[in-house]
Amino acid sequence: MTTTPVGMRCPECARQRTRVVRAGQVAAVPRVTFGLIAINVLVFLTERGQFTLSGSPYGSVVEKGWLYRPDIAIGHRYYQFVTSAFIHADLLHIGFNMYLLYLLGMMLEPSIGSLRFGAIYFTSMLCGACGALVATSAPSIGASGAIFGLMGAAAVELRARGFSVMQSGIGMLIILNLVLSVAVPGISIGDHVGGLIGGALAGWAFRAADGRRAPALGFVACAALSVLAVAGALLAAQATAPGFA
Repeated sequence: MTTTPVGMRCPECARQRTRVVRAGQVAAVPRVTFGLIAINVLVFLTERGQFTLSGSPYGSVVEKGWLYRPDIAIGHRYYQFVTSAFIHADLLHIGFNMYLLYLLGMMLEPSIGSLRFGAIYFTSMLCGACGALVATSAPSIGASGAIFGLMGAAAVELRARGFSVMQSGIGMLIILNLVLSVAVPGISIGDHVGGLIGGALAGWAFRAADGRRAPALGFVACAALSVLAVAGALLAAQATAPGFA
């Protein structure tokens, strides 16, 4: 046996080079985060009347892509569950959402992996759409539901790793944004709360799956949450859309 800095190893093992991973290399490039930001910006550029600090965009991209009860119930535009999350009203709207997406993505995606990050984002998006359709009959747009979901998942992850959610700043970020959701007119509180709950549940599901040494169960749970969110959204749209029997 050969003495090495990490204990006793056989001669063959001692001659092998062990790949050393530096701290700076642990955090992989958050490709999903950057991809989502790019898609949001590209869609924003296709809208009309959006280049204001506080305005109302218009045009076919907005009217076909927003989340609206009659469109879902009567027009069967189910794609709006997804497209609505990539449309933003103005520069302030997209700027704030993309800033939070960047911060949360840089923190969360390298920690849990791109696949899990994408699953949490998608699940939160659909849960936010469900919340929005339950809470309001007005058209809904924006990535805020998915962003709130990332905040919920980050809180779960921090808690599981023994960090204080409040001291990390995530807790206060959630509280502040919830207060703004209630205080500022025109903000979809249902989208925010639905996304927050969906993201927290998705994050918890991955943690629980890891505890059972069955990581795939986390993705199964996200799929189940997504199906439930879509079902709830359809029921909300069908029950409240004008003229729908």
